[in-house]
Amino acid sequence: MGIIDGLARAIRGTPAVRARVEPRLAPAATPNAPPRPDALNSPSNVPYDGADYYGQHMQNWNPVLWSGDTEIGPQRDTLVARVRDLVRNDGWAAGAVTRTLDNTVGVNIRPISKPDYRALAHMSGNKAFDAQWAREYGAELDSRWRQWANDPRRFNDAERMLTFGQQMHLAFRQLLTDGDAIATLPWIEERMGRGAAQYATAVKIIDPDRLSNPQGRPDWTHIRNGVEVDEHEAPIAYHIREAHQADYWQGGKTVTWKRIPRETDFGRPMVVHMFEHHRGTQHRGGAGILAPVIQRLKMLIRYDTAELDASIVNAIFAAFIESPYDHQMTAEALGSGSPGGSGMDGRWQQQLVWNSHRDLSMQGSRIPMLFPGEKINTVAAARPANGYRDFQRAVLNNVAAGAGLSPQQVSNDFSDVNYSSARAALLEAWKTLTRRRQDFEIGFCQPIRMAFVEESMEIDDLPLPRNAPEFMDARAAYARAKWLGPGRGWIDPVAEKQGAILGMDAGLSTLEQECATNEGADWEEVIDQRKIEVDAFTERGLALPEWTGQQEASATVRKPEET
Repeated sequence: MGIIDGLARAIRGTPAVRARVEPRLAPAATPNAPPRPDALNSPSNVPYDGADYYGQHMQNWNPVLWSGDTEIGPQRDTLVARVRDLVRNDGWAAGAVTRTLDNTVGVNIRPISKPDYRALAHMSGNKAFDAQWAREYGAELDSRWRQWANDPRRFNDAERMLTFGQQMHLAFRQLLTDGDAIATLPWIEERMGRGAAQYATAVKIIDPDRLSNPQGRPDWTHIRNGVEVDEHEAPIAYHIREAHQADYWQGGKTVTWKRIPRETDFGRPMVVHMFEHHRGTQHRGGAGILAPVIQRLKMLIRYDTAELDASIVNAIFAAFIESPYDHQMTAEALGSGSPGGSGMDGRWQQQLVWNSHRDLSMQGSRIPMLFPGEKINTVAAARPANGYRDFQRAVLNNVAAGAGLSPQQVSNDFSDVNYSSARAALLEAWKTLTRRRQDFEIGFCQPIRMAFVEESMEIDDLPLPRNAPEFMDARAAYARAKWLGPGRGWIDPVAEKQGAILGMDAGLSTLEQECATNEGADWEEVIDQRKIEVDAFTERGLALPEWTGQQEASATVRKPEET
């Protein structure tokens, strides 16, 4: 064994064998060697390239980690002022806001009552709360709502200028541009009477600039940008300046604030404040949908102006005369001549003599005769620049993406898209528009409706079964509603309406859904109107047309050329 062990040790001791049988160890790093980066591109030895402080692309990008309230406060006024200026003076910005308004709330947004009769039946133990009661109650309540919301004397508006739908249009516009929609619900009982207001509930739209900390004090523990909160960060009151700070004629009102509670002791809303929540513990909105694209819109405006100025110059300055004469002779030509002269001496007089009796023309076209040594040069109109349209399209695409619209809705140019691409783009935009409308309905419209329903149940004779719960015990159930806004409309009415009929026949859709989505209409009003029209044909002894439903529904999905 001793000989064998000695041979084995000798074999392992040779460098060639040892290199094959022993594991290779990485050489120790030299003290002066630079560290290897942990991320793909970062030279700073950090796990994420996006957190690199020293790389060429990231070293000057050091945003501050603000809270939801703090990042809005100091910059809010500057952002809002710039967005408003864009909307006032730039067609693209104004168009983006207008398209969103027209497709979201319009001026006729309205509720259709959908009381939760199952919840009311459970609370009261009364089986009379059923679908039939819900229909009767909803129809009666909706008629009362229309009397208030569409009052021709505008008693629904504390300022008596707008219908309810127009008020919501204004509030949503402020939400898009300023980031906040604010209204107070004053109780104006003194306006009630015969031929006057039927309800004391009113709505007053508030300019978001007026919601601020009293005397411009900084945010503190229980007040954030004019919103007073409790220990749970829930808003409990709003500090509203009595007049806008720019209205100097209002005197002392511009420097006094009124504290308005969020709601009464019994739960009636007094202030309605709505904004898009992007952060937790956020109590004010940002600067609307155009805040992320302010820089690009400003760049596009400057580019547009430069191209327009250049085009105007090219259109006016079409040609120039190149002359061999020096500046002194040119000055003499444009001046009054030598002192004491008649003003007609010098080169100008010589040129007039030269051009006299040289009015040549050919078939009506004049042939100019220049002074010896002169020649006419033209200005080539090389503007707008070749890349202008591509740059404009890229910026508008960015604006459309930020605003949640399709590029065609922002530019109003559908010349470069076909039906399929336009339909796909509009469907994507419709999802965002629908979400914005539903968010506005829940956060702004529904609290106002809840205040109205509370008063209506108090003074109107609405159909209610025995043991009906008090309104303050079942607000959500009594005031529940489905809101109708502008319809999506049709791109290809024949094909899309055929698809709607197929969907209803297959049980994948309902008449209520189709009327609300595509037309913004109430399905019951549609069929009631249809019955009126059918009865009118019958009374007059006229043959009923196909749309009255006298034939199978499958026949209506055939294309016109197939019949």
